[in-house]
Amino acid sequence: MSDTKKKETFGGTLIFVFIICLVCAALVSISAVGLKPMQQANKLLDKQTKILEASGLLETAGADIVGTYTKFVTAKMIDLDTGTIIEGASIADIDMFDERAEARDEAKSIKPKNDMAGINRRANHAVIYLVKNDQGQLDTIVLPIIGLGLWDLMYGFIGLAPDLNTVRSVVYSDLKETPGLGAEVLNPRWKALWPGKKMYNEQGEAAIKIVKGGAKQGDVHGVDALSGATLTSNGVERTLRFWLGEEGYGPFVTKFKDGGLD
Repeated sequence: MSDTKKKETFGGTLIFVFIICLVCAALVSISAVGLKPMQQANKLLDKQTKILEASGLLETAGADIVGTYTKFVTAKMIDLDTGTIIEGASIADIDMFDERAEARDEAKSIKPKNDMAGINRRANHAVIYLVKNDQGQLDTIVLPIIGLGLWDLMYGFIGLAPDLNTVRSVVYSDLKETPGLGAEVLNPRWKALWPGKKMYNEQGEAAIKIVKGGAKQGDVHGVDALSGATLTSNGVERTLRFWLGEEGYGPFVTKFKDGGLD
C-alpha cells in the first residue's frame, strides 16, 4: 500500500472517530437535558417524603405523597442570621432550594465561627416546613439538617413540636455511612428512640446528646449511641447542636417563640 493510501486511510479513521464522538456527546447532552425535569421531580418527591416522615404523616399519606404534602405542609424561606421569613420567595425558589449549592457561593453564605457540624460554609438562607393537622393547627415544624458523619456529609430532617423543643422525629437520607454501623441512623429501632426527647435545656441551650452505652432512663436529652459507630454518633450530636444553636436555627427559634410568625 502506498504512503498516500495509508495517509488517506488514517485520515478517514480520524474523521470517523471524530464524528462518532460528536454524535455520542450530542446524545448524552440531549439525554441530560431531557431527563433533568424528571430528576428534579424525583428529588422533590424524595424530599417531600422525608418531610412527611419527619412530621409523622407518611403512613397516612399512603401513595399520595404530593397531595398530602400540598394539603398539610407550608414551606417558608428564612434568613438564618435574623430568623425572619423572607417575603416574596417564589414557590420554585423554595422547592428547588439547595443549601449546599448556596453554601459554595461566598456571596450567599458564611463560614461558621464554630463549625462543629463540619460543613465548612453555611448558606445565609434555609427552608423550613410548617405542618398542620386536620384542624388546621400547627402541629410540627420540620427543619433540614446537614453535618459530617464518618465518611461524608449526612442530610436529614428533624421534626419538632410547636414548642420547638420536643422531638417528633429525626430522619436521615443520602447516606454514605457503613452498612450495619453508621448507616444504622436509618434503622427504625434507633429512630423510635427520638420522639419526646428535648433539644434544649431550661437555659435555652442546645442540650441533646448521643450517649455511648445508652442513655439513662428518664434522660430527656439523651439518645442511645449507634453501636460500633462512635464517629457517626458524634456527628449526629454535633450536627443537631450546631443547627439548633445561634449559627443555625437559633435566631428563628427565638423569634418564633416570641410570636415572630404571627
